[in-house]
Amino acid sequence: MYSESGGISLWRGSQLASARVNVVPCGSETLAAELPGGGWPKGALTDLLVQQPGVGEMRLLLPALRAVAQRRIAFLQPPHRFQPEAAAYWGLPETSINVVRAQKTADALWAGEQILRAGTFGALIFWQTHVRPEALRRLHLAAQTSESLFFMVRPLAAASDTSPAPLRIAVRPARDSVSLEFVKRRGPARDEPLVVGLTHSPILLNRHASVDRRVSAAPQPRSLPAELVVHE
Repeated sequence: MYSESGGISLWRGSQLASARVNVVPCGSETLAAELPGGGWPKGALTDLLVQQPGVGEMRLLLPALRAVAQRRIAFLQPPHRFQPEAAAYWGLPETSINVVRAQKTADALWAGEQILRAGTFGALIFWQTHVRPEALRRLHLAAQTSESLFFMVRPLAAASDTSPAPLRIAVRPARDSVSLEFVKRRGPARDEPLVVGLTHSPILLNRHASVDRRVSAAPQPRSLPAELVVHE
């Protein structure tokens, strides 16, 4: 990679990439030690490959979402309905959460690009089952024009698909925690899963984090057409 001074900064395959990586703290020292740069990357696609939606991926991301909550946070094509009270439990301003739905995959992909290029969102979480490689590349390129966190939440089966994402993590539920497998990262392979503890929430009834499985209404993003925004 090239440094800001015009020189070349290299990272070895046996070392985690760290130089000039723009990240948001992940809220876990254990996880930070395994992430290039020590946090979740801004301006890049990150693949979260889940056993099923709601296994703890939202609680895993909460520290980072709280860190960027002064800007808008977009939930694109979330799989379940979300109660407004969940934002308070999560420690997020309800007004920061923008829920976007589209009837067609092509419209959802277009909306994702617009959100990333808008420059006004602190984070985009995009749930999608099937995405063509060229669509992923377009989204990754759009992310690189922004300072946004960008997470694609996809099924575990997608781990075998090609992806331009520099960071790909398989997420499985564990007792009061999640088990993370680094499918891809800029650095050495990790053979053993990493177990990261999750904080409890008063409205979580089981380990599958029911709060993660619902989606809330939120103010309409001005940069998106009204037909792509649902007030639930």
